Amino acid sequence: MTRNQVRRRLALAWWGQLVLTLAPLVLLNLLFGADRQPGMLVMPLFVVGLASMFVSLPLFSAYKRALVATEQALDTPQEAETWQALAKQRRLAFLGAGLPAWIAAVAVFVGLEAIPLLLLGLSSLVLLYLYRIPRQLG
Repeated sequence: MTRNQVRRRLALAWWGQLVLTLAPLVLLNLLFGADRQPGMLVMPLFVVGLASMFVSLPLFSAYKRALVATEQALDTPQEAETWQALAKQRRLAFLGAGLPAWIAAVAVFVGLEAIPLLLLGLSSLVLLYLYRIPRQLG
């Protein structure tokens, strides 16, 4: 598999993860968000959603190390292995980046308002953006 094919596959995986991360929030908000009645778990779930962003810190560090290793292995026999390691590390990081939006999706059921839902969804979007493959790599 060529480098461009790998980059294209990783780009498609990023877009797929973006849909998988934000679709539950959007769909649940459309289906169940109309009759919001704030419950007692609204604030705790929002705080947990915000705190879940910190799960991404060690995952991003590992992703960054895999990215540097891939850049150093370009045009060497180990290039294919490092691309695979980068993809694996990025898949793990995607799970951590999606946590705020997924927690927000659950929080729809307890009546979390639109602004906090938007903030949690945007935080996942920003975290996912960190995991795009840079143009310099390839």
